Amino acid sequence: MSATTPQLPAAVRTFTQQLSSTRRGARLAHLLTYEQLRIWQTPPDVTDRAEQIVAELAANAALHGRVQGRDFRLTLTHDPTASVLRIAVTDARGDRLPSPVTDIATPPDDESGRGLLLVTALADRWGTEPYPPSGKPAWAEVSHRPSSEVQPRPAR
Repeated sequence: MSATTPQLPAAVRTFTQQLSSTRRGARLAHLLTYEQLRIWQTPPDVTDRAEQIVAELAANAALHGRVQGRDFRLTLTHDPTASVLRIAVTDARGDRLPSPVTDIATPPDDESGRGLLLVTALADRWGTEPYPPSGKPAWAEVSHRPSSEVQPRPAR
């Protein structure tokens, strides 16, 4: 008779940080994401995409979701069993929802206006939700992709 030792499911891990609604806060969100995912030993394909998504969502929170004297919140939730990382960036402006990414009227030579296109391309799913009494989280989910599905990154 062979007995197997029951395995405990891997715990869902969460990281949350309040950050100032400034460019510096957005940059710090990106750096904290990199460090937290390194500590959690998240697969490189998830880490690469998550860093870019956080950079875009945090920049949007600092630029478009800013309310004087109010911070934004970064939340990372990693479920290793399901191989899913959920990113949420909650800003203070619930009255300003993002424009649908299918309705992009950004001229090709503009330096901004494509952040949500990047989020759409990098995330498996994303959206926003109301956060009463004010504010909204913009969230994105990133799943681990087997190496055969991962596109090679261009050299920097």
